[in-house]
Amino acid sequence: MSQIVEPIQGPVLDEPLAPGAVEAPRLARHQITLADGHQVGVTIAGKGVPLVVVHGFSVEGFLYAQSLSRLVSMGFRVIAIDTAGHGATQGLPLSGQNLNEYAALLGRVVDDLGITHYLLAGHSMGGQLVTRLAASRPEQVMGVVLIDAIVGDTWDRMVYLFRVAPPLLSAVGTALMVDSAMVVPAFTDPRQATKLLRLVVPTLFGHVTHPWRLLGPTASILRTRSSRYALDEMAEHGVPLFALHGTRDIGVPLQTSKDAVRRTDGVLVEVHGAGHSWPLRDPETLPAIVAELMAAELGDAIRDGLRGAGLTSAEPTLEDVESVCYTPNARVFSLQPATGRRTVVGRHRRPKYRWTTTR
Repeated sequence: MSQIVEPIQGPVLDEPLAPGAVEAPRLARHQITLADGHQVGVTIAGKGVPLVVVHGFSVEGFLYAQSLSRLVSMGFRVIAIDTAGHGATQGLPLSGQNLNEYAALLGRVVDDLGITHYLLAGHSMGGQLVTRLAASRPEQVMGVVLIDAIVGDTWDRMVYLFRVAPPLLSAVGTALMVDSAMVVPAFTDPRQATKLLRLVVPTLFGHVTHPWRLLGPTASILRTRSSRYALDEMAEHGVPLFALHGTRDIGVPLQTSKDAVRRTDGVLVEVHGAGHSWPLRDPETLPAIVAELMAAELGDAIRDGLRGAGLTSAEPTLEDVESVCYTPNARVFSLQPATGRRTVVGRHRRPKYRWTTTR
């Protein structure tokens, strides 16, 4: 049985309802118990192609609610999973000493929810996790979208340095903390700052009350085998990769995504002037980039994935798509919000950032 963690439905309203408002998808938070007893937090909304989203280090899935709600409107069923030791998900036992165990937990969640074919997206540490998940089950994955992910040869070399000189890891952590602090645009966009603070406060409270939960992921990053093996496995099986990266990301350099694209023959999207946490700072840019990619290689990857899953209709309905992406009576169907949409105003604006796509 699922248990609602909080009665929070997203996205957060920009302003009171008014004439000319638009409809926006709801997001529902749940805590589910897997067959092995592990409790996991998930955020779910929408219908259609499964888009499994994995957050970055020290945050949680619902923190991306604004961007996720916009992706739902593109025909995705968004499933944001809290990784071990984050959000509403239990940490791993002592045996979980590397990131492969974190990725394996994500795979168990996907299986428990009854999802058989899906698109993966991961930010920062989440990017490394979805890369490892895709490498372990390429026959199920339609494509992988990496967002400032800690993968690639450059990142692997950085980890080697962290092992011999731990203070360097502290320096990178400090840079990422500064980047995260700058996410809240208090002066340039007070309305967006208010919405982000409402989302961030529960996450910060969890870190204050359970600070030890982040020790496991930190140690696992240092212990885990290089990411290039997972990238090579994706390339061997032809899993499409799309790497999005901020050009001003100090903690995780742009070169990391360039390395990942080189190894997989993927698509690189450089987000100009963006730091590490740009998807949180501007909820419009990520959906805009995804929409552009959907009209090109990403759309092709999804169509190929659906055909590979057994979809034969030339003009498939939503029901046709879901029939090949989920098991009959999949558990994920029962975790929808009580009502599917909500009327809001003032949500959509032009993307803050510009980007360049290299194919």
